[in-house]
Amino acid sequence: MITTTTCQFLDLHPKMKYVFFGGKGGVGKTVMAGAAALWMARGGKRTLLASTNPVHSLSSMLDQDVYGKPTPVTNVPNMDAYEIDTRETIARSKVDLTKKIEWFLRYADIKTRADEFVESATMNPAFEESAMFENMIDLMFEDKYEAYVFDTAPTANARRLLGMSSVYGMWVNKMVQSREEAKSLRELLSYSDKKGEKDPLMEYLVQLRARMERAKSLLTDVEKTSFFFIAIPEALPIAVIKRFINWFHEFGIPVGGVIVNMLIDKESVKPDSPEFVRNRVAMQDRHMEDIWRSFSDVCAIVPLFETEVCGVDMLGRVAERVFAR
Repeated sequence: MITTTTCQFLDLHPKMKYVFFGGKGGVGKTVMAGAAALWMARGGKRTLLASTNPVHSLSSMLDQDVYGKPTPVTNVPNMDAYEIDTRETIARSKVDLTKKIEWFLRYADIKTRADEFVESATMNPAFEESAMFENMIDLMFEDKYEAYVFDTAPTANARRLLGMSSVYGMWVNKMVQSREEAKSLRELLSYSDKKGEKDPLMEYLVQLRARMERAKSLLTDVEKTSFFFIAIPEALPIAVIKRFINWFHEFGIPVGGVIVNMLIDKESVKPDSPEFVRNRVAMQDRHMEDIWRSFSDVCAIVPLFETEVCGVDMLGRVAERVFAR
């Protein structure tokens, strides 16, 4: 039984600004994020719907190109949509990283070329994830919108993405400590006139630490941020949430609730309905029992619609169910 609906949850958190939707692939994260953004925009909030999923779906769902930059959604006042261009982000990150490494190499009197380090660093698959995280928090820091709704990658990737503020923070603290120790040792051993020079790497680390602390503060603010898990009444999507929901709690990322999607309307199923349909309904009944047992914060149940959710009109129908009181 639903104790607090999605709408009631947001009523209880009037300052809510950063809303994330996640779950196993194929459960309808993009649709739920789109419905939430539409509902907020129609409620008068200037809203950005952004995709941090490397495999974007917003353009297809909205039936308009929103790739590469925030784009006004057709016929929806107050709402922009944006599929983040990871290629542009990575290219910009490479340039930025090259400059920082060049600073350090000059400071340390090392003759190696910076591009050798950059090529090695950017070959790491995590580099794209890091670039996406940087782009996401840039949007949040710019603070141009009253509400931000994020369509995230499947849960394991979303966990890493949102956890980067904590991971980065721990890494930067270690780097700052090591840098301070190295600087002290260098000054003790140095006879050059470089003792008074600024340390560009230390300055960067200190700035990065402040940036990560600010990001973590936003991502763990229970009044401004919330992560909603999307499930469908099947074993694997439920198992994914069971596996990861405690991690979000441990990292301090507030969980708004669980939204169940694609539930077949039993009233539309008759005794003479095809056996396949009756079997699916019976299967969903079993999994709904598991959902009610496992999650105390189910906040909405959305039916399986008669057609795919594409376009603003269908998103409006979904929003009515997600935010039903």
